Amino acid sequence: MSVGKNPSPTPPQKGEGLWRRVLPSTARRVASAGLLPPCGGDGRQAREGLRATFLMLVLLLTPIHAFAVNPDEVLADPVLEHRARTISAELRCMVCQNQSIDDSNAELARDLRVVVRERLVNGDTDEQVLDYVVSRYGEFVLLKPRLSLKTLALWGAPAALVLVGLIVAFVSARRRAVQPSAKLSAEEEARLGKLLDGE
Repeated sequence: MSVGKNPSPTPPQKGEGLWRRVLPSTARRVASAGLLPPCGGDGRQAREGLRATFLMLVLLLTPIHAFAVNPDEVLADPVLEHRARTISAELRCMVCQNQSIDDSNAELARDLRVVVRERLVNGDTDEQVLDYVVSRYGEFVLLKPRLSLKTLALWGAPAALVLVGLIVAFVSARRRAVQPSAKLSAEEEARLGKLLDGE
């Protein structure tokens, strides 16, 4: 096959690409099947195709917030269900640890969702339900810990340590700056004078 000649029996039409000239039989099969994109034009179709591809990628890669609540867990009363969802969003899954029990598919999270709904159906307030779960699993089960002496110590300790460090650095710097220089004795002054005079 020579480089400058067209291997297809028909000359290339306007808008046909290089691959159509090199692989004519494949190009004919693809074109006859209707799979060949239109060529030529002012580029509008290409821009629309890129825009559609970009939109599809954005939609596919956008995280979708899905709840892990099974239909058999949902309460018939919408008010109680709303309260259950609100409480579940505040409780940490002990297996996943960075998800609420409402978002987790773990068995423990499912059990906790059922417990929350049972307590609400039995007439507990939201605070009573949270207290019950905290009494069984500790403060760690709360995604937003309650303000208490323990949490104040936990969150305040780093700031207190930085403050103590700054005070220590300030005091030690002041002590070094204030230290008086020792006076030389008469004998030391005489020796220093001789050394400076070059004797």
